[in-house]
Amino acid sequence: DRVIDAAAREHGVNRHLIRAIIEAESEFDPLAVSSRGACGLMQLMPGTMRRFGVADCFDVRENVAGGTRLLKLLLTRYEGSIALAVAAYNAGEGAVARHRGVPPYRETRAYVRRIEAILGAAREGRSVKTPDRT
Repeated sequence: DRVIDAAAREHGVNRHLIRAIIEAESEFDPLAVSSRGACGLMQLMPGTMRRFGVADCFDVRENVAGGTRLLKLLLTRYEGSIALAVAAYNAGEGAVARHRGVPPYRETRAYVRRIEAILGAAREGRSVKTPDRT
């Protein structure tokens, strides 16, 4: 929580959004690795790591800082739209641009719904455990 709170303050991103991304991406497993090569809590791809200067994706502070910097960039790009920002986090900025909105990919749409559900639960002070891992 301290790492998330520090990244939220430093980059001006809602802590609940950062936590939601981490829950959806890695279920809080700092050693998670996807079949596509994304790694760590926020499941950073190698290109994202280079883009945001993350040397070790398994270093919790570096991973959360890099993922939060990406979230901030996406929130700014999409004028605060959480749906578009998290769709771009999942499917890439190019996919959101090509489709002029949330791409029609089943995985991405489910991901956006999952993040929104986690955020809604956080606002209500409850936890959401969703069975599908994205």
